[in-house]
Amino acid sequence: MSAVMQQPREARLEPMTIERVPAVCAIERSAFTHPWTPANFTDSLAAGYHCQCLVAPAPDSGPAAADAPRGARALWNRVTLRETRESGETLIGYFVAMKGVDEVHLLNITVAPAFHGQGWAPLMLEALAGWSRGQNAQWLWLEVRASNLRALAVYERNGFRRVGIRKGYYPAEGGAREDAVVMSLRLNESPSAWGALK
Repeated sequence: MSAVMQQPREARLEPMTIERVPAVCAIERSAFTHPWTPANFTDSLAAGYHCQCLVAPAPDSGPAAADAPRGARALWNRVTLRETRESGETLIGYFVAMKGVDEVHLLNITVAPAFHGQGWAPLMLEALAGWSRGQNAQWLWLEVRASNLRALAVYERNGFRRVGIRKGYYPAEGGAREDAVVMSLRLNESPSAWGALK
């Protein structure tokens, strides 16, 4: 019988810090064939980009522990990295965004593979849209691999529209290059969900 990852009952956004970068990079490597490097994250922090981590209490640190089957707790512990386990938290995902004059560019958004399909990416996108509105941004932009159909579907369900293609934007296997789909969200057309995160 295989263990099923329980969905955390609550989560919150917290600033990414240098101390969290190793845990972030571990998720990055598990999620992508061409992951960002630690330097990509530390450079983003140094540049003052909006870097956030989505964290939840670990099942063995709160009331949900009694409800979690032994197998689920064991699986959770494998994805709960030392940096977050010591504080009784689990890193679910993160994002990095860069503010421009009247726009925000989403550079990286990732949910740990163990938590895919639980609605965390849309929650982070909505929180980012709320923050972007607070910065007086009119548009939210991103690029996504043309082959990443799952991500494309998530973005489109959350109001993003395809507006172009960047040829050969991403590195691919064997030294090849892959196109990026450029997407945008007009911020005055989508509701803010800042209240969804405590």
